Amino acid sequence: RMCVDYRELNRLTVKNKYPLRRIEDLFDRLRGAGIFSKIDLRSVYHQLKIRECDIPKTAFRTRYGHFEFVVMPFGLSNAPAFFMDLMNRVFQLYLDKFVIVFIDDILVYSKDEEQHREHLRITLETLRKEKLYAKFKKCEFWL
Repeated sequence: RMCVDYRELNRLTVKNKYPLRRIEDLFDRLRGAGIFSKIDLRSVYHQLKIRECDIPKTAFRTRYGHFEFVVMPFGLSNAPAFFMDLMNRVFQLYLDKFVIVFIDDILVYSKDEEQHREHLRITLETLRKEKLYAKFKKCEFWL
């Protein structure tokens, strides 16, 4: 995976201190659940488009020429916070009911198989609607 040294840009960036949930709180949500599925998103940052006005900020130069990212590159200080905020907005209706989002992992949890089938359907349809794509090799279903 290609990574550009964005230390100078990160130094000038106002940091978004998006709060991560405490792991103990996440485990509390799982109480009573018996079936789980873990969905891992593919190249998460590259699925996020950058605002037109911010594209020049991602510029870098190689011996092959001058380039700019049109999707979120790795190495930007606010990328994890931006992604967590997006995922929490996308799954807002389902958070703490049957979905937990932790950075680029989505955990779907249910009490029984029938419920889990419906929860997975809703989760996968939400991802498709939002044009977010999973890396199915890294996903684990019906645990």
